[in-house]
Amino acid sequence: MKPDPVLTQRMGFFLVPHFSMMALSSATEPLRAANRVAGKPLYSWHLVSADGEPVPSSSGFALLPEFAMTLAPEFSHFFVVASIGVADYRNQQVFQFLRRYAASGRPLGGISLGSMILARAGLLDQRRCTIHWEALRALADEFPAIEVCRDLYCVDGNRLTCAGGTAAMDLMLELIARQHSRQLAVEVADQFLHTRIRSAAESQKMAIEWRYGVADRRIVNAITLMEQNIERPIPMKTIASLVGISPRQFERMWWKHFNMRPSQFYIELRLKAAQKLLHESTWSLLDIAMRCGFTGASHFGRCYRKLFDRTPGEERNATPR
Repeated sequence: MKPDPVLTQRMGFFLVPHFSMMALSSATEPLRAANRVAGKPLYSWHLVSADGEPVPSSSGFALLPEFAMTLAPEFSHFFVVASIGVADYRNQQVFQFLRRYAASGRPLGGISLGSMILARAGLLDQRRCTIHWEALRALADEFPAIEVCRDLYCVDGNRLTCAGGTAAMDLMLELIARQHSRQLAVEVADQFLHTRIRSAAESQKMAIEWRYGVADRRIVNAITLMEQNIERPIPMKTIASLVGISPRQFERMWWKHFNMRPSQFYIELRLKAAQKLLHESTWSLLDIAMRCGFTGASHFGRCYRKLFDRTPGEERNATPR
């Protein structure tokens, strides 16, 4: 479908190396479907990179962009798409390019860890934004002046951010509804068997009941408390009291459902959080240990090796960079 110079909105997507194919597809496919359902060229979409060369995705596939950033045309909306491997990303030329685009006042967005790139370019200061749940803490720590939320997506003026994955589809459906009609957004969602358009404020993570296969609200509430208190672990007696049962009942209930003590379950949650930080951050082992509730690097190392059969240092060295 040939773009109409008046009707068509030109959407740009800047690919950061190791971007998520899922997030990119979730953002661009609704635009294609909107054109098809409407029978009009409502949108065009274009890939941009720093130098115009192929950009590898996190899954290994490489995409050839249409433009290098220095030759990119004007866009009605522009999104930075990023995923794993951005801990050390500090491309000042890219940051300058994004600042120039932002100065135009046109909508600028970040998809998945694209929000981190926008923040490093100084383009989310005093803004509300979201990012993939694995990077929420890292973004909030690196940029305390930014209001980081846990929403699926967030629209703050002309800044649009989303958590990545299929949340990008919900963000695009919201844009289609705002720019054209709710009915068109519904019909586009139906094209992808997306049976419910999620609101911005919905949770990024699957409900605990589904993740762990439990229905007992006491267990659900206990796991919620554990997940919300990784850096400063809560004593088991306190958790038992907060969910309304005795410590002895708490132990028996946990053994029945998970075949382990609740204290061990809690330690494993914290170690898995640490594993993600080893893969995605440049923080020291001591910093990671403290952020995950361990008393020091040696205590952290012993617990880590017991669960994963390798040291935190070996884990980090084995991570592709």
